[in-house]
Amino acid sequence: MRKIKIGLLARIVLAIALGVLVGSFAPESVVQIMATFNGLFGNFLGFVVPLIIIAFIAPGIAQLGKGSGKLLGLATVFAYSSTIVAGFLALFVASNVLPKFISSSKGESFENPEEFLATAFFTVDMPPALGIMTALLLAFIFGIGMASTNSEVLKRGFDEFNIIIEKVISNVIIPLLPIHIFGIFMNMTFGGQVAKILSVFAIVFVLVILLHFTMLLLQYSTAGALNNKNPFKLLKIMSPAYFTALGTQSSAATIPVTLRQARKTGASEKVTDFTVPLFATIHLSGSTITIVTCAIGVLLLNGQAIELKEMVPFIFMVGITMIAAPGVPGGAVMAAIGLLSSMLGFNETMIALMIALYLAQDSFGTATNVTGDGALALIVNRFSRDKAAKPDLLKS
Repeated sequence: MRKIKIGLLARIVLAIALGVLVGSFAPESVVQIMATFNGLFGNFLGFVVPLIIIAFIAPGIAQLGKGSGKLLGLATVFAYSSTIVAGFLALFVASNVLPKFISSSKGESFENPEEFLATAFFTVDMPPALGIMTALLLAFIFGIGMASTNSEVLKRGFDEFNIIIEKVISNVIIPLLPIHIFGIFMNMTFGGQVAKILSVFAIVFVLVILLHFTMLLLQYSTAGALNNKNPFKLLKIMSPAYFTALGTQSSAATIPVTLRQARKTGASEKVTDFTVPLFATIHLSGSTITIVTCAIGVLLLNGQAIELKEMVPFIFMVGITMIAAPGVPGGAVMAAIGLLSSMLGFNETMIALMIALYLAQDSFGTATNVTGDGALALIVNRFSRDKAAKPDLLKS
């Protein structure tokens, strides 16, 4: 018989449902067993995070050194700008909307979740070899160095290191994530906190989807105005890429469809052939919206205030760190874990909730990323010298 393959999103949803169900009747000893697993997994995740940063940011920056100067510069600037705008859009909306819903259910304080949760039988310390900022600085130094010196030996070494860490993510972390989330939700249910958490999930999910579509309208309104095209017709042309990404959950896997549809918008083949594969790596506006909104939701759930002095630098760093998002489902949140802990003070429980929130919406963020790539290709096409696009019928 053919083996049935269950996708990551389905496994996450199943893990949450089972965690709520089992946590409602399981004895404390069973919950403590899962709490022990969660502690071990959380420590291992903390150990791997600096390695993820180095393994994906360094070769990602080195890769940007390839290509034709002006086109590469334009593409990189517009991709980063779009990602930053998406982050600030999410910050402005989420910080004004979410407190009205999440703070209204203050019947139970969640400021110190360890007071409610069952404790682990034992823990094993797994101190990371590097701090988060040390790893980021090393990644930037090596990445920029490889790009400027064109060091093929170092590039091959970092590419192989990238493959090793990606296998750790694909074969260890991602398969164990549903079990980790199952344990977290079992413990939350045992501690009487799950109703509040699930209500936050629903609110954040709806808000993220609305912000995704708002960002796409901003991107295509800008691209349409610069190229004298109807933004809604452009969005209709790019819609196959959106729905393909919903299914594949991967920007890289959607590149053929994104490329085909981007050419139909009127951008030149030279621009689309260069920018679309590049944007699949460095442009993650949808993922940034999801990360910032989910982070604000988790902070509010944890009883913490939203501080601009923390969130603004976080958004700028997320825009850079998104280069580290590997080609696996949930790669963006894995790359951002280090920033969540070092810049926003997330603890193990908050990170687990963040991962669950993010993965529940991962495919929508990916779909927004790749659809926005079409708008950015048109914007780059407008400012590049090669604007020999074929005549189109999209003028408004």
